[in-house]
Amino acid sequence: MTIAAILKHKGHSVITIDPTATVPEVAARLAEHRIGAVLVMDRAEQVLGIVSERDIVRSLATNGARTLEMTAGQLMTRAVHLAHPDMTVEEAMRKMTVGRIRHLPVMHNETVVGMVSIGDVVKSRIMQQDTEVDSLRAYIGGAA
Repeated sequence: MTIAAILKHKGHSVITIDPTATVPEVAARLAEHRIGAVLVMDRAEQVLGIVSERDIVRSLATNGARTLEMTAGQLMTRAVHLAHPDMTVEEAMRKMTVGRIRHLPVMHNETVVGMVSIGDVVKSRIMQQDTEVDSLRAYIGGAA
C-alpha cells in the first residue's frame, strides 16, 4: 500500500499557517481542526516548516510564557521530512520511526498534496494486515 492510497481514503486537505501567526493562533488552528501539526507556508505556497503540539509544549518547558509571544516562523521545525505519493506505508513508517516524527507532508512535483500522520500510517498497516489474515483464513478454510 502507498501513501497515495491513504490520501485517497483520508483526503488531500492540508491545514497551513502563515509564519507570522502567533503561537496562540497556531494552537487555535490545531484545536479547531483537531490535528497535531500545521505546515508553515509562505504566500508562494512554499513549505517553510512545520509546527506541532510537541513543538509548543517543548517551547513552553524551555521558554515559559514567552512562547505565547513567539510566531510560527520562530517556533517551527525547519527541516521538514517529506513523503511522496508512491512511497510505501512501510517506508513512511520507517521514516517516521527513525526521524521520531509524527507527521509527513506529501509532495508531488513540488506541490503539497496532503499530509499523513503516524495514526494514518498505523491504521493503514493494521487494515492491510487484517486483509492478509482474512485471505489466509479463507485459503485455509477452502483447502480443508
